[in-house]
Amino acid sequence: MQEHDCLRRFLFEEHGIRGVWVQLTDSWQAAKQHQKQPDIALNTLGQALAATAMLSTTVKFEGAMVLQAQSDGAISTFVAQTSNQGKIRGIVKTRAAIHSHSLKELFGQGQLVISIDTGNGRPYQGIVPLQGDHLAQALQAYFEQSEQLKTRLWLFSNDTHVAGLLLQALPSHENTTDAWDTLEMFVNTMTEKEIFSLDCHELLHRLFHEENVRLFHSQPLAFECSCSRERIEKTLRSMGEEELYSILDEQGKIEVTCEFCSEMQLFNRQDVDTLLLAVH
Repeated sequence: MQEHDCLRRFLFEEHGIRGVWVQLTDSWQAAKQHQKQPDIALNTLGQALAATAMLSTTVKFEGAMVLQAQSDGAISTFVAQTSNQGKIRGIVKTRAAIHSHSLKELFGQGQLVISIDTGNGRPYQGIVPLQGDHLAQALQAYFEQSEQLKTRLWLFSNDTHVAGLLLQALPSHENTTDAWDTLEMFVNTMTEKEIFSLDCHELLHRLFHEENVRLFHSQPLAFECSCSRERIEKTLRSMGEEELYSILDEQGKIEVTCEFCSEMQLFNRQDVDTLLLAVH
């Protein structure tokens, strides 16, 4: 049975270079079924989900690795995240027609923000300038310039599959230029068909059959939303009593729909009375 909805780490111990492979199928279908947007926007979201899944393996954290855009381009809202437990979710919304995958058209003069949200206070954040033509190039530039880590990503997404491959030099190994160039050349021969159809070990054997590759166990990935009624109640409390009762007077109820999973929570006047009572 073919591997899917998982990631696998691998290591070239002789060269001090690590790698990650990811492939999403069922989890991709589940994640995008709530996002009714043009194919280019959805494919960009798929690539971002693959990227956050792979990058989440490069640091230790509890919470979620989040990639989001501050955009004045065709895409108005863009969030992709992967938790340390392998749960993925994402949002994409557009404000204009999209004609290409170029970062300039998608995000305009904006920027990408990569963060680790632990749920406790202010998250770690890094700004990813929109350098290059595609998402992979922007993330590569960020890691090489900000983190001083030689990094290369290959990201693929279509209606049925999302896949990615990452190579990154280990911090303790700086003199890997010759090996790096060779491994990168091998991966550049990879086709979309190969990364979508081959298991990780089959793909690595095809690309690096002359290298010693240490392949780690598979880590499952699945779509799961972290929204909850409790979190929504916290947000409603922050809006204040006056605004909440104003909405109730106008609409008779408050409906909150999660943008990630489309689940709706309904609050009537008694619910609002109760959640505000908890403040006092």
